[in-house]
Amino acid sequence: MRKIILILMVILLGGCTPKEVVEIRPLFTMDTYPVIDGSTVTIPLSEALMATLTRKTVEEVRPYVLHNKTHQAYVNLIDHKANLIFVTGPSIEESTYAIKKQCELQITPIVSEAFVFLTNIDNPIDSLTFEQIQKIYSGEITNWKELGGQDVVIRALQRPVNSGSQTGFLDLVMKDLTPMNPPLDWIEDAMQGLISSVSQYDNKPDAIGYSFYYYVTDMEYNPKVKMLKVDGIAPTPTTISNGSYPIRTNYYAVYCVDPETDKDAIRIVNYILSDEGQQLMENAGYVKLK
Repeated sequence: MRKIILILMVILLGGCTPKEVVEIRPLFTMDTYPVIDGSTVTIPLSEALMATLTRKTVEEVRPYVLHNKTHQAYVNLIDHKANLIFVTGPSIEESTYAIKKQCELQITPIVSEAFVFLTNIDNPIDSLTFEQIQKIYSGEITNWKELGGQDVVIRALQRPVNSGSQTGFLDLVMKDLTPMNPPLDWIEDAMQGLISSVSQYDNKPDAIGYSFYYYVTDMEYNPKVKMLKVDGIAPTPTTISNGSYPIRTNYYAVYCVDPETDKDAIRIVNYILSDEGQQLMENAGYVKLK
């Protein structure tokens, strides 16, 4: 009888002895994790990635995730003060500096993103065409009434040269057009300041600005600011992923190609591009690559 009971127990447990528990080793320890820099908007990405690859919690790794904004991150990478950076694409100045320092930049898309335009929530304009945006920033359209809005001068905010959003603005929106030279108080040093200006300036819905979708929705949400439709399409995870929103871009993993030093960077990039890595990116709030 006892033998029968033992046989039944084996059957109920799957017909075999319990599998050995295998502990998954971390890809890196806190001491061996490479130096990573990047844009402000990719800080949550770095936190989630470091926590996963070292088998720590986000709270444990957060003090060690230090991003110096886009331009300085490129400089640090090229000067060999960082092994890998998570950023928007390089500016002309950053690409030129890389050539001067003999750093061949390996630039790999890791998540999808959208470049978005913002106005005050009380602005009656909800949608602009791509051409209208270009005309605003080239100085051809200067008043909201020309677009069906109020009789208010458009305060077209910009970011400093070499900031990630300014590089995106020039490459993705203005292309071959030259933007107008704005008054100094129309240039916002920080992305947070731009969003604040759009929401609060003189309590008038006169300003327009730009940013990246993730920053507006996950990092600096402001209920007094709205994202505009472009060519009738609102930026959402679906429209970004399926390509219907017209101003799309990526965040990139960038490192200097060097057979002696880039191995850890390659391991991390390969992980991000894996199914598991892309799911981690989505869990952190980003849009997976199409």
